[in-house]
Amino acid sequence: MATALKNLSEYNAATIPSGKGRCFVIVVAEWNKQVTNAMAEGAIQTLKENGVDESDIMLYHVPGTFELTYAAARFSHGDVPFNGSWKADAVICIGCVIQGETRHFDFICDGVANGLSALNAEGRIPVIFGVLTTDNLQQALDRSGGRLGNKGVEAAVTALKMVQFVPKM
Repeated sequence: MATALKNLSEYNAATIPSGKGRCFVIVVAEWNKQVTNAMAEGAIQTLKENGVDESDIMLYHVPGTFELTYAAARFSHGDVPFNGSWKADAVICIGCVIQGETRHFDFICDGVANGLSALNAEGRIPVIFGVLTTDNLQQALDRSGGRLGNKGVEAAVTALKMVQFVPKM
């Protein structure tokens, strides 16, 4: 498996556009918080390293991964103010679903993937899918700051690249 061979979160900083003056919302699922909090920290650090001022990053928590879609929709549609204004440039959604003994895993993963995809299709602002769907806790830990990198970092890099499609207000 290719993912076992390297840290997937390494990137060339020269290829990342500056996020200076852009506003980012990070919505984090509380479920599996050991994993999701580490991913959120990676995303925040990456945004800051690429020119985003800390005051232009809003961190918002929801109970679980399924609820990411609702929160992302509210920010995408401008229903929730961002630091007193009504405009965010991108929403980064961070969650982690670990396979269990029932089909619940399948329903949650399908629901959040389809929900966030639908928001992206609307095209208001980029909604970034930073959701781990793993077989076990170790796989999640490996991808949230462990030996395979941090998917939060990757989500932030994606957001920085995608806001280039959004006119600056």
